[in-house]
Amino acid sequence: MLTRIGKAVDMQGAAVKIKEAVYPNPFESGLEYTPPARGTWNIVHTNMLVPESHQVYICAAGCLRGVVLTAAEMGAMDRFSSILVEEHNLMDGSMENLIIDGVGDILDRLPRRPKVMFIYPACIHRFMGCDMSAVYVQLQRRYPDIGFGECYMDPIMRKSGLTAEARTRWQLYHFLTPQEHDWKSVNIIGNNLPTSEDSELVRLIKDNGFILRDLTLCRTYEEYLEMGKSAVNISYNPQMIYGGQQMEKSLGQKNIYIPLSFDCLEIRNELYQLADFLGVQHLDYSPNMLQCERSLAKAKDVIGDTAIALDYAVTFRPFSLARLLLDHGFNVTRMYVDTIPSEDKADFEYLQQCYPNLMLYATVHAKMRVMDRYTTEPLLAIGQKAAYFTGTRHFVDIAECGGFYGFTGISHMAARMVEAFLEEKDARDYIQIKGWRCRTCR
Repeated sequence: MLTRIGKAVDMQGAAVKIKEAVYPNPFESGLEYTPPARGTWNIVHTNMLVPESHQVYICAAGCLRGVVLTAAEMGAMDRFSSILVEEHNLMDGSMENLIIDGVGDILDRLPRRPKVMFIYPACIHRFMGCDMSAVYVQLQRRYPDIGFGECYMDPIMRKSGLTAEARTRWQLYHFLTPQEHDWKSVNIIGNNLPTSEDSELVRLIKDNGFILRDLTLCRTYEEYLEMGKSAVNISYNPQMIYGGQQMEKSLGQKNIYIPLSFDCLEIRNELYQLADFLGVQHLDYSPNMLQCERSLAKAKDVIGDTAIALDYAVTFRPFSLARLLLDHGFNVTRMYVDTIPSEDKADFEYLQQCYPNLMLYATVHAKMRVMDRYTTEPLLAIGQKAAYFTGTRHFVDIAECGGFYGFTGISHMAARMVEAFLEEKDARDYIQIKGWRCRTCR
């Protein structure tokens, strides 16, 4: 049914009080809107983390626009190529040869052969039944000195099964080979950002004499391959659960998943779990927990009862963060989330019981395209999407928790909130910059 543009929009279906929300999908799936808050990482940024790698995207010209712009904005066009799919390729059975010959042409033109090529077919290849397995076999035969990564630019698979992002995260480590393990060496895997050096997680590893390896810190392909020597993989990004399991099977590395959290007792217990796993002594984290309380109290003194909105792109655990803030007296009034992570189920149910009027807003629902993007009251946003939808000039510009973890992570978040509350800035100048140049992605 057609609706006149300009009249007030009924937000039913795109907004709901948390007491009425249903786990894990509080909003119906349908026609979607993509907000222009671009500070989160995307597939181009993520695979650029592998040193001396090259990316190849295969799709129609219009589909290529976004990934081309990402590579251009981050100054990495020398590590990016594309193969244009034309209409006749869909009809004449030439798609497989187009990819194989196109990759060969790219390699002939590059000034230096990459160690790895990440190949990105698109949804059209699934629709037409393109034999990608045969493509990879032929590429490996022709170019045995190059590793080929099977990647996905595939929106049709977002809602079921293993997500494209989870598969891509696993692909980042696909080229590591089984090696003799160094039992004093561990990896942190699955992140776009390095874990902060002052975090209790990093300190637990380094202070006990372990070598820490992390893809985000690798500058050469040889450093990347050294990750195969580590005896243990540690992850706290839920998108890396599958990848960690696969690495345990293929590389024999022990796998431990310690979910990121904003609950001090949960953080302490996870650090104890890791300490037991590594065979090291438990530390007394009481001073760290006390410092968290002080940091939050200081932030509350500054921010007061100002309304707060936060979005899911800020952290892997948005409901855990909301619970922390609400329980410490902050006035969190709205969250911008599309689904409820399984790790957050207990926090979601807690918020339903204790803060039933907390509002949940979708970010991709079609009605969000015409929602009023301003608030009548002063508001502090945590995350770019929350800043975009509320129109505030006070926001924390952060993605994927900025590499913060543990007790220090909570203190850093509180400090960022104070900074954002005191310093006004124009969201437009920030949200149009893609993740690589976002404050937390530099």
